[in-house]
Amino acid sequence: MEILLKEDIPNLGLKGDLVTVKNGYATNFLIPKGRAVMATPSIKKMHAEDVRQKAHKEAKIREDAQLLADKLEGLSVVIATKVSSTGKIFGSVNTIQVAESLLQKGIEVDRRRIEFVSKEAIKEVGIYEAQVNCHREIKATIQVEVVAEEE
Repeated sequence: MEILLKEDIPNLGLKGDLVTVKNGYATNFLIPKGRAVMATPSIKKMHAEDVRQKAHKEAKIREDAQLLADKLEGLSVVIATKVSSTGKIFGSVNTIQVAESLLQKGIEVDRRRIEFVSKEAIKEVGIYEAQVNCHREIKATIQVEVVAEEE
């Protein structure tokens, strides 16, 4: 029997998949529990339309992410912070400060999408690289320059 899954089921499929299972499994377990529906011709037609629309939305999201990555690639931001006489920063530079610097340049990026290439905290003056995750497969690298704050 062919069914359309309403939720992810381990070892069977993901939500929205059309799968073939034994009649008893479908009629006695999946359908009564609300985890699947029988794949009638009208359900299959609706599923095909949903798949087409999701593909269109995904293409639009990827296109927007690629445009953002093109803007960001090779970009450099400067972050001024308080520094001791030895060049050590009081505290550390974090992704919030990088996101604010990008916003000042007119590019809005969620701070959770930014991560530093060196996984360690930035605690010294210098030039570092950060990676912005625009999409699952699309990433852009920016330069973060940490300088001493003018007093």
